[in-house]
Formats: sequence, structure tokens, C-alpha cells
Amino acid sequence: MSWGFLRDLLSGVNKYSTGIGRIWVAVVFVFRLLIYIVAAENIWKYEHDEFECNIKQPGCENVCFDHFFPVSHISLWALQLIMVSTPSLLVVFHVAYRENREKHHNQKLYKSAGEIDGGLLCTYLISLILKTGFEIVFLYLFYKLYNGFKVPRLVKCDIRPCPNTVDCYISKPTEKMIFLYFLVATSCLCIALNLSELSYLIFKYSIKCYLKRYVKKHQGSKSDCHKPEIIGHNRPAAAGRFHNSSLSLPLNIQDKCGKKAPC
Repeated sequence: MSWGFLRDLLSGVNKYSTGIGRIWVAVVFVFRLLIYIVAAENIWKYEHDEFECNIKQPGCENVCFDHFFPVSHISLWALQLIMVSTPSLLVVFHVAYRENREKHHNQKLYKSAGEIDGGLLCTYLISLILKTGFEIVFLYLFYKLYNGFKVPRLVKCDIRPCPNTVDCYISKPTEKMIFLYFLVATSCLCIALNLSELSYLIFKYSIKCYLKRYVKKHQGSKSDCHKPEIIGHNRPAAAGRFHNSSLSLPLNIQDKCGKKAPC
């Protein structure tokens, strides 16, 4: 199986991630994808051929293997890697949408197309929630399908067409169990990183919004304080006009009185 597309996806997402997000990309790429390709895939490669039962009844081994391993560990691991990485496409698509929108309008609409703010922030938060949800769901599936995270050496099977209860042996149980524990540990680490990044972004932008509102409110209160001063400056001018008119009134009266009769 070629994993080049997943590598390209993770390297593309790395450009638009926060510091915690870049750590998550490194963990997924190094401790999950490379471990899967280099080691785990070879361990489970011939698991069906190496599954042996102490009876040669035709079909018995196949039925027992299907009962105890309805989905192969390695197949479920690969599906988990794909599903966990897919939500990051939402961020890449949103950034591409911003870039195309700027090209269409021939002008700068954003400070930076990859800056996490506004709609891109919502998309990024949704991708984190989806990644965390997929991690938890797949851990639950691993636990439920295989009755825990242990790989037994021996399983007993009494499903038809087996004539009676037969003993079946699993190949490399210790090695498989070590890799399963490693898978669980890296999944839990990724969940912790996702939750940390989610909390960090929510806290950061909550503080940012609060500071914006505080500054806006403070500026509004300052403008309200300046209004009475402006009115106060206008009052002397009005008073001056009234004073001048009051001074000119007696002069007019004196002129009239001088012409007609003594006042």
C-alpha cells in the first residue's frame, strides 16, 4: 500500500498548524505511519497462514480465525491512520478556498490565507474535534473486537464445522501485543495533543475577543466623556453673542428715544 498521499497531506497541514499541531503531525508521521510501514505491516503479513489449529478439519481454521479476528489488527490500524488524518483536509481546502477567492477578486482579502482566524478558526476546531472523536472510536473498536489489548497465545474454538473444541495458536503473540500497546500509547498521546491544542485555541481567541471588547468599550466611554466638554466650549460663544445683543439693545433704544421723545 502506498502512503505517499498521507505523507503529502501531513506535510501540507504542517504549514497551517500551531506549535502543538506540528508536534501532532510529527507523532503521526514518525511514531505511527513509519512504524506501520517499517515494522508492523511485516509482523501481521502472514497472520492467517500462521494461525494453526490442532485439527485438519476443512474450514475449521478459517472459521475460527474469522471468529477471533473479524478485522485484522493491521487493517484496522491502517483505517485508523487514514480516518484520523482526513479531517486535516478541511483546513487545507479552506485555505485553498481563501487563496482562490483572493485571486478571483484580485485583491488582498485576508492578512494571510493560512492565518487561523474567523472561518478558518472554526474549520480548524472542527477538524480537531473530528480527529479526537476518531481516535476514541478506534480505541474502543480495538478493545471491543479483540476483548482487550492483549494477544493470547492460545484460543479455544468450538464453532462448526469444527467437530469439537479445538486449540488454535496465534503466531508472534508477544511481538504483536507490544505493538498493540505502542499503538494505544500513541493514540492516547495524539488525543492529549488534540485536546491541548483545542483548549489552547479556545483560550487564546477568547482572551483576544475579550480584549477587543474591552478596548472598544473603553474608547466608547472616552468619547462619551469628551461630549460635555465640546458643549461647554460652545457655551461661552453663545453667551458672548447674547451679551453683545444685550449691549446693543440699549443703544437702539437710546436712538429711538432720542428721535421721538425723552424716555
